[in-house]
Amino acid sequence: MELKKVGIVDFCRSPIGKAKGGALAGVTSIEIGAQVLRALLERNPKLPRDRVELVVAGTAYPEGEQGLNVSRQIAFKAGLPVSVAGVTVNQFCASSQQSVMMIADALACGKGDIGIALGLEHMARVPQGGYNPYFDPELYEKNFYIPMGDTAEVLARENQISRDDQEAFAVASHRKALAAWAEGAFAREVVAIETPQGLAEKDEFPREPDLPKMKSLKPAFDLKSGTVTAATSSPISCGVAAVVLATEEAARELGLGLRATIESTAVAGTDYERMGLGPLPATEKALRRAGLSLQQMDVIELNEAFAAQALAVIRLGGWTDVAERINPLGGAIALGHPLGMSGARIIGTAITGLERTKGTYALATMCVGGGQGASTILKRAGA
Repeated sequence: MELKKVGIVDFCRSPIGKAKGGALAGVTSIEIGAQVLRALLERNPKLPRDRVELVVAGTAYPEGEQGLNVSRQIAFKAGLPVSVAGVTVNQFCASSQQSVMMIADALACGKGDIGIALGLEHMARVPQGGYNPYFDPELYEKNFYIPMGDTAEVLARENQISRDDQEAFAVASHRKALAAWAEGAFAREVVAIETPQGLAEKDEFPREPDLPKMKSLKPAFDLKSGTVTAATSSPISCGVAAVVLATEEAARELGLGLRATIESTAVAGTDYERMGLGPLPATEKALRRAGLSLQQMDVIELNEAFAAQALAVIRLGGWTDVAERINPLGGAIALGHPLGMSGARIIGTAITGLERTKGTYALATMCVGGGQGASTILKRAGA
């Protein structure tokens, strides 16, 4: 059987809000997701709802209002017909990148023509770790459940990534995000969300960096000698993203324009105490499968869980010569990192970056809790 080529028809997301005290703090992931998906469907009127095979939602903590197969709930609330199936998956931070991968693989094998990937997380309404976490005693003794911030400290210490280095990286992330908003880069990407207090229209975290204040912060994880602070970590946030995928054949038949094609995807495992290095083996696999090199990537979306983690990937991976192509619109330190949302978000933002620069290829990659990485390589339609 010959595999079908699969592409991305469209993508949009909510603003990324402060999980505590922000505009979206009182709104459930189900409601945010329904509004995002509804907006995506409305702006693609040629998309036949009854041809959607399934909706796959990714969330790091599928419990509470993100449980009970939240994908099916959002799909129905957004107006998709009951014939559309729903699946919810969990791969921590890569959950919605995995959603995209699962749909792309299914469509490539002929199991449907159209699918929709969702990514969602509300990091205050559903607590990190879930409501009733369990730690296997044997794995606990092996430090398998090491907190993510501690893994960033490991990378900073082992790779001589100073606090000054991390703060400079965070400052650059905020300034790029502020410039992107000022230039209207996210106009197509972000859809407004109705809340009881009014419309939420803009990401809430980007701000003009206050370096003296950043330097005054105490370490967030290793309280005695650590270098990772709240300012150099992605913030506690909330949001939802949605991606419509279709085969090239179906897109031509229905008159749907593809914004990008998926050239390859990959996941990989790595040392869980150095989980931030996951993008390196995953990207190596993805590039090999696509027959491409890192130097051919015109845009690189590297999820910024922590500045130390991103800098370790850049330095150890030999990515310094393409550093100017990394997160050109700002990264998760400035924009926010709603865990299950971010995989779909960085894929969509990579397309935004390609369209702005008229580039050809983009890489979206991220580290994953438990010691994993996930990578997707995209090609801009028409390039």
